[in-house]
Amino acid sequence: MKRSEINQLINSSIDFFNQMNFKLPPWAYWTPENWKGNYDSCSEIVDNMLGWDLTDFGSGDFHRRGLILFTIRNGNIKKDNKPYAEKAMIVEELQETPMHFHWSKMEDIINRGGGNLIIELYQSDEDEKFSDQSFIVKTDGVIRNLKPGDKITLTPGESICLEQGIYHQFYGEPGKGKVFVGEVSAVNDDTCDNRFFQPVGRFPEIVEDEKPIHLLASDYPKYL
Repeated sequence: MKRSEINQLINSSIDFFNQMNFKLPPWAYWTPENWKGNYDSCSEIVDNMLGWDLTDFGSGDFHRRGLILFTIRNGNIKKDNKPYAEKAMIVEELQETPMHFHWSKMEDIINRGGGNLIIELYQSDEDEKFSDQSFIVKTDGVIRNLKPGDKITLTPGESICLEQGIYHQFYGEPGKGKVFVGEVSAVNDDTCDNRFFQPVGRFPEIVEDEKPIHLLASDYPKYL
């Protein structure tokens, strides 16, 4: 992805969060210069990969298959006692986050506003393939009995709890607009806890056609 595209997507995401009356922490707006020399005072942000995160999952087409998100808080089992994480995400109409599950992380996916979020679900089997068995999930504490491949639509205010090993992919319902999606979970580690059903790229290769306006979490090692 080009840095110019990433800059534009971050700016539009800030506008959308503001429309949703959702405020990010002050360092979300730092420039690369603001980060320089500040590792000691913000090591939790850097080490736990908080902040802006964006991927096209290797598709080359972010708006068809991609996701932009901001990790607000996250623990690190090697460095602190915080056992939880929180993310704010923006999902466009028909913009797919591909099928995956987590070995370690349990999470709640929450529609916090905007359009509707469609989630397609499968239980995994012992070979990490799609199981042909029915299974149970909970939406806002209510038990739902599902068949393989069933879809659940989350309207604003609704949420789903996804336990480890539950395959899920999601996208915004067409005609309903962008979706403001929240995630509350156990500690998140995107470097080793995503089992995609088909191999994808998690972090994009960036063509530096202009300077970054705000850093991605994957930029921290280069700039700090």
